[in-house]
Amino acid sequence: MKTTGTFFLKKDNLQLGLVLGFILPLIVFLIIYFIRFADIPLDEFVNRFVNEKSLITFFGVWSLVSNIALFTYYVNTAKDRTAKGIFAMTLLYGIGILLAKVLI
Repeated sequence: MKTTGTFFLKKDNLQLGLVLGFILPLIVFLIIYFIRFADIPLDEFVNRFVNEKSLITFFGVWSLVSNIALFTYYVNTAKDRTAKGIFAMTLLYGIGILLAKVLI
């Protein structure tokens, strides 16, 4: 008997991994902003973020750690295609963080 509807996070496909790997660091960025930097207006914080390499490092590390945790979960549940997408986005974030630190 076919079950109707499956929770989308249980699927195993590359596109899901790419989307999850892209969105999770953004969510982590917002969570950290609201917990630690809520007293600074967002537009002022973005200017500060661009000008201070230490903030780029701080948020970059947490973004990569969140993706690594998600990647580990999908590898351990044998959803390898989704894990590949998360890994690809983690690499892109890592390269972007390195370029931001060098160019800014």
